[in-house]
Amino acid sequence: MGHMKPWTYVIMALTVVLVCPISSAAEEKNDETSEEKSEVDVPSHVLTISKENTHPNVIEEQKVVEPSSLTKELIEDSDVTITNPDLIKMVNETSINPSPLAFGYRGMVYIGRWPLHYKSTDTTMNWEYQPINTNELNNLSGDSEKTLHYNQKEQKKVNGALTNKIANPHDIKKMMLLKAKEKVELPLAFSTVIGQNTKKDDPYRVPSKKLGKLQAYAPAVSEKGQVTFGEVYVQLKGHDKSIVVKNVTKQDIGAWVPVQDYISLSFQLQ
Repeated sequence: MGHMKPWTYVIMALTVVLVCPISSAAEEKNDETSEEKSEVDVPSHVLTISKENTHPNVIEEQKVVEPSSLTKELIEDSDVTITNPDLIKMVNETSINPSPLAFGYRGMVYIGRWPLHYKSTDTTMNWEYQPINTNELNNLSGDSEKTLHYNQKEQKKVNGALTNKIANPHDIKKMMLLKAKEKVELPLAFSTVIGQNTKKDDPYRVPSKKLGKLQAYAPAVSEKGQVTFGEVYVQLKGHDKSIVVKNVTKQDIGAWVPVQDYISLSFQLQ
């Protein structure tokens, strides 16, 4: 290798300085968009029954509690991320204020140990979460082709659940459902019902000398992540108020969240 001139080293150094920040920024951007809503590729054997379902399901609308201006300021100043809607509502309704004459007043008000934030790490679909129905057509002695259709024999309730024990399960389920809905464009709820005599007209051909079996499943989302817990205090200093979080812990958690008004069909010939 020939002798390199001084200005060549300058160009190389500038190249390193310029390239490194761009790569870092790209990685940060990928991290920020990793939890964005993605359109689910619904397989052809998964059908909606929103119109055919004989049991109308109530859509679980999760209300996003908007923090008041003061609550928003307190949350943003906190060292720990706080997104629990129930905790935000609690802080909104907290009316603890030091007396205007209490110059130099200091105090700590404990408002409980709370799940503060849920971070999603994995969201996947299970199109055959739970079997809900079986239709059969026996054409073993038949001389011509027959047709089988999906027909729900009995009403079936499908429940989701957390996969392990955790404190404040109601709050955790609410936060996990909100996050799952942010990531998956399907009607999700921790409970769904498929009514008796719900039917679909899609035909499944059963040739002569064959037995046809049509198995129906309820699909669900597998949601996995981590919950941050902490002891929450409202700290008062003179006329100022702030949120202080102590004894922060984290726990891994998973949940099954059924998809409302969808069925997955599997057809077999024997």
